[in-house]
Amino acid sequence: MLYRRVMILPALLFLAAQPVTFSRDVAPILFERCVKCHRPGEVAPMSLLDYKSARPWAKSIGEAVAARRMPPWMADPHFSKFSNDPSLTETEISTIRAWVAGGALEGDAKQLPQAPVFVAGWELGTPDVTIDIGKTYTVMPGRDSYEHFIVQTGFKEGMWLRAADLHPGNRKVVHHAHVNIVPSENQAGATTIQSMTSLNDYLVKDGNLTRISQTAPVLDDGCQANAPNLPYLHGAQEGALASYLPGRSPDVFGENRAKWIPPGAKLEFVIHYAPLADPNAQATDRTSVGLYRAPRPPEEVLRRMDLRNFFFVIPPGEGAHRVTRCYAFEKDQTLLSITPHMHYRGKDARYDLIRADGRTETLLFVPKYDFNWQLVYRLHQPLLVEKGSRLVVTVHFDNSANNPANPDPAKAIRWGDKTEEEMMTSWIEYVETKK
Repeated sequence: MLYRRVMILPALLFLAAQPVTFSRDVAPILFERCVKCHRPGEVAPMSLLDYKSARPWAKSIGEAVAARRMPPWMADPHFSKFSNDPSLTETEISTIRAWVAGGALEGDAKQLPQAPVFVAGWELGTPDVTIDIGKTYTVMPGRDSYEHFIVQTGFKEGMWLRAADLHPGNRKVVHHAHVNIVPSENQAGATTIQSMTSLNDYLVKDGNLTRISQTAPVLDDGCQANAPNLPYLHGAQEGALASYLPGRSPDVFGENRAKWIPPGAKLEFVIHYAPLADPNAQATDRTSVGLYRAPRPPEEVLRRMDLRNFFFVIPPGEGAHRVTRCYAFEKDQTLLSITPHMHYRGKDARYDLIRADGRTETLLFVPKYDFNWQLVYRLHQPLLVEKGSRLVVTVHFDNSANNPANPDPAKAIRWGDKTEEEMMTSWIEYVETKK
């Protein structure tokens, strides 16, 4: 026994003394956690698929993972757990930091694992069906625009979907996008402002852009007991089939859940194009959606509810302006995911559930909202919510000069389509709870 201990100790010391290398130690972490975004043509600024591409960024990588800025994940870990949390373990962070401290060595290329294979930019692999906006659209310079494209599916039979990936044709100009199922070319989809006709008296239209009028009623606290019956402050709106936001992963509906596209349906693409930095530049886009067929009819039909407060005002210079929206559950529902959506002034977002029996729990807290990483937070376990419960959504906006992303701290800000205006929106996936 003593002999074995003597033999093992030098071996352990030898392993501990080995330098950390890209090929053996770091590449497996990057391939598992990072290259979904850090590869050519994707949202991240550089590829991490090989040593040559990663080496110039070694110091930045070490700093980003040590500060837990990368992989991007904004949920406070003190509350719910999430199935799509990409956060690195302490061991993974220590390995990357040791690699940087040791000179960011490549190591033996023979030890490099096989890199993940991605299909033409589709994160989920080749779609069963791909449908685009039907034309190559030219984005004019100098201003935001909201565009609507109605296209035929051509489906003679309906299709159950296990996933949908709304894929921007040009990430430089596609700010965000939704795709809705519509029965006709003359009917706007559920997420489209044109379908929200009860808002018409409160809107100002600027071409195909809209904003809430400065003279519209103001209600920052949409949860107050005597809240007036303003449009879309109560209940919920039906959500889109799929959505694209910066940093958001594709819509994956689950193994035994699916969404239905009926035969003969049309798809409405609603795309917010943001202007290029160069006001004289032009760009083109041909956004598409990849549809992934479910292998069988689902056990549960997945749905999405959208919660909005259109009637807030953020005062000039205000560093933490509070806006709320509540939802009262009229039936038992099972919640699956939450996505907060704000613009440049978004500071934080909190989702508190007050159960029918009075118990309160925080489902999600995003203490540092980042417009560039608008993530979907998928609950680790589906959450049953009983009829009579209440969801309280509380966000804060930073309209101060201390917010480096703030376009103009001297302006009072209301809801509007433009990126320099604001939105207060939540997209929540759920299924009806079976009795």
